[in-house]
Amino acid sequence: MFRALTSRQLDPLLKERTGLDEEDRRQRLGVAAVLPFRVNDHVINELIDWDRVPEDPIFQLTFPQPGMLAAPDLARMTGLLRDGAPEQHLRAAANEIRSRLNPHPANQTDLNEPVFQGRRLRGLQHKYRETVLLFPRQGQTCHAYCTYCFRWPQFVGEPDLRIATDDMDSVVAYLRAHPEVTNVLITGGDPLVMSAEVLRRHLEPLLRIPSIEAIRIGTKALAYWPQRFSGDPDADDLLRLFEQVTAAGRHLAVMAHFSHPRELAPRVTRQAISRILATGAVIRCQAPVIRGVNDDAAVWAQLWRETTRLGMIPYYLFIERDTGPQHYFGVPLARAYEIYRDAFAQVPGLARTARGPVASASPGKICIDGIVELAGERVFALRYLQARDPALVGRPFFAQFDADALWVADLKPAFGAVELAPA
Repeated sequence: MFRALTSRQLDPLLKERTGLDEEDRRQRLGVAAVLPFRVNDHVINELIDWDRVPEDPIFQLTFPQPGMLAAPDLARMTGLLRDGAPEQHLRAAANEIRSRLNPHPANQTDLNEPVFQGRRLRGLQHKYRETVLLFPRQGQTCHAYCTYCFRWPQFVGEPDLRIATDDMDSVVAYLRAHPEVTNVLITGGDPLVMSAEVLRRHLEPLLRIPSIEAIRIGTKALAYWPQRFSGDPDADDLLRLFEQVTAAGRHLAVMAHFSHPRELAPRVTRQAISRILATGAVIRCQAPVIRGVNDDAAVWAQLWRETTRLGMIPYYLFIERDTGPQHYFGVPLARAYEIYRDAFAQVPGLARTARGPVASASPGKICIDGIVELAGERVFALRYLQARDPALVGRPFFAQFDADALWVADLKPAFGAVELAPA
């Protein structure tokens, strides 16, 4: 049976499972008061190596880490907890800190939300010509939360930060009015926290739109709750829904977030993978490179080999976005490129489908193709894999090499260019 643990259970759980002292635990509670925490029995019992805590990668991936807040903010939250501050004081401090953490990176709410029939469609994003993102209201939570997640504003209980919709009539009307949209990505949160019946109410209308060729479902369920596909009461109904989508002639892609090879180890996970693939759906695997979790080429090579062996497709190695605790989890762009390059060299051709490292920035998905010497200058060779302006896709451009840059906004244009963009 699924059981989620939130910040109220955090301190007793850490007391039971770890040797962390009281001050360390209080700091983690301070982080959890600002950035969301949620974990479940599968993560606790199957994925974390408690003998390696706090360095264990899955513990880093799922439990609050003191370094996730800047030192002054950590001291502030820890002090409030130590002094027994009222809940409203904790909430006010947390909200002030969150406001400085860039809750909506890449201007996503300003630039991506479409206006249709005179109003903004709050739970829809249309950044790329052929692709729309759909945020079902009932799917805006997860089985467990990743500490690095750039969608953290969805989970902190602040309605003004949340992106969500339950108005499928408007979604369908918008898609019919925009036949250039061929792909819909259902995202969250995690759409697979929804029951099969609720998910059906979002999928079936899409099957009645002739221009929709592919449906993607972004999920961490295969890693954090694989029982969703084999043990949950409606697991069979969910798989029959997948079969319905593929039988309708649509490409169904489960966009699975696997951050570390250990997430693939449980038998129930492998069973879930087999059951999904039997429906005709494909599984594409992606995750960012995260310091302390998977910032090692050998880890990525093992992950890509194993996902390929299990019948899945390595898809993206992302860069940690400029939001939330990026200062703690972020890996410099130059180091991310080295990790990708060295991992890519270790795997056979079938596993070399992974693209990266890729930054999902405001103008589009920017891939670092290399670090090279050109005209006497050391530069990053960059390329848009996807862009708001389709004319930019595939066109190379260059940025000055910066060993410390964590994000594309940290880069400066090379060769005297005024802007960091293709010529």
